[in-house]
Order: sequence, then structure tokens, then C-alpha cells
Amino acid sequence: MTVTKEEVKVRGTELTDRVKTAIHEGNVRRIIVKDSHGHTVMEIPVTVGVVAFIAAPVVTAAAALAAIAAEWTIQIHRDPEQEPPA
Repeated sequence: MTVTKEEVKVRGTELTDRVKTAIHEGNVRRIIVKDSHGHTVMEIPVTVGVVAFIAAPVVTAAAALAAIAAEWTIQIHRDPEQEPPA
């Protein structure tokens, strides 16, 4: 299975919005949030069927992190074989 990686740099509250958007995309396998020093702060495995279950606590945690520091890097691992919902 091939997994593609996307890396996005965000600031403050953009972190919450980007994590929320990525969780709701159907072809996302994992989301990794890193601080400005490159240290992994949060790693979220996203599996089909549990999106609604994990969305609320993850978004709450992302919002708390956004309040702590100004700059974040989000790595989004995607499964290109799985189509996102229309």
C-alpha cells in the first residue's frame, strides 16, 4: 500500500481548523502535529468508521495546543487508493 504525505505549516488557531478538515477527509490515514522544533506533539491515527468518535476530543486537544504556541507543522498521511467522500 502506498501512502502519500502532505506537510503544512500553520499558525495558532489554523491548527484546529486544519486538523478538523483533515479528520473529515475520507482518505486520511494519520495526522501528526509537530511543534516549531520538529518534535511530535500529537499523533492521530484516523480510521474509517471512527471519525465521529475521535473528532471532538482531537479538535479540543488541537485547540488547546494552538493556544500554547504560535507555529505548528502538520503531516497528513493519505491513502491515494481510497477516494475521499464527495
